[in-house]
Amino acid sequence: MSEWAPKRFWKEARAEELPGGGFTVTLDARRVKTPAKADLVLPTRALAEAIAAEWDAQEKKIDPHRMPLTRAANSAIDKVAVQREEVAELIAAYGGSDLLCYRATGPEALVSRQAEHWDPILDWAREKLGAPLVVTAGVIHVEQPQESIAALSARVAALSPFELAALHDLVALSGSLVLGLAVAQGAIKPARAWSLSRIDEDYQAELWGHDEEAAEAAEIKRAAFLQAHRFWTLVTVTG
Repeated sequence: MSEWAPKRFWKEARAEELPGGGFTVTLDARRVKTPAKADLVLPTRALAEAIAAEWDAQEKKIDPHRMPLTRAANSAIDKVAVQREEVAELIAAYGGSDLLCYRATGPEALVSRQAEHWDPILDWAREKLGAPLVVTAGVIHVEQPQESIAALSARVAALSPFELAALHDLVALSGSLVLGLAVAQGAIKPARAWSLSRIDEDYQAELWGHDEEAAEAAEIKRAAFLQAHRFWTLVTVTG
């Protein structure tokens, strides 16, 4: 039995500016609602136009998997906005066990590769975010300076629900708050950041060969990471 899916009922999707501020998407003049029936109020015209394009691209049946920006905006409104503090704390918690701070004990080639590529990002966090972090070898938890955690947490807490929705995916998918913030602030390209988050896995693949199933799963996560960066860019664009 085929799975039921809602059918396309509109002829045209358009981005519209709202009188009270913000933007929305209309389907033949009917405003789009979120799954929780909230108004789809978006922070930028660029995001509204991109979401309208997703709706226009739907054919006979609506496929939510082809609407990542719509899903992200819905999440920002229905989930993040109503529990903003909890989401910010969840994201900031990654700073206490950031991927970049936990290094391999061997072999030397992997140790050197991590240091070469991760140290400059931690240097950036120290200089630009005011958050020096402690590096350790192995997986035993190491306490980070309270001042550094406070600095990182403050930056996260200052973000809007839409920005938090994007940053959440950048951080959760990479395992690094520092990488997520570096991508968000334009200090590093998203594709490069994703590669840096995969140094361990890529090294193992070089040694033992690629596993097709693992590679496929990694590619799905990579696409989601790049999509999260696109959402961030559309949310924060000016003009």
